[in-house]
Amino acid sequence: MPSFSLPHVAPIALLLASNVFMTFAWYGHLRFKAASLALVVAIAWLIALPEYMLAVPANRIGHEVYSAAQLKTIQEIITLSVFAVFSFAYLKEPLGLNHLIGFSLIAAGAFFIFQGK
Repeated sequence: MPSFSLPHVAPIALLLASNVFMTFAWYGHLRFKAASLALVVAIAWLIALPEYMLAVPANRIGHEVYSAAQLKTIQEIITLSVFAVFSFAYLKEPLGLNHLIGFSLIAAGAFFIFQGK
């Protein structure tokens, strides 16, 4: 049965919030192609600061109960999930069957990361 203790849940919540910032920092500028590259890089750095302020504590807290490989796997699954929603909702890019299959294969890999210790 999964545990809902702070070290189990907090890293997931923090990584989720972190990935929202990260996704906007890396891809949000794609809707503003007229903006200069220097400007979007500077804005991305400002957006990335809160991302780091969430990700670092998430990994520190999470390492109490998760291995580094498990933390990275959690982060990657969250990243793909956040990106899929962002891509569809913000960038208005469709997600096709090939995306679903690819994400499913990655999720299958994540399943095996969490088997055994």
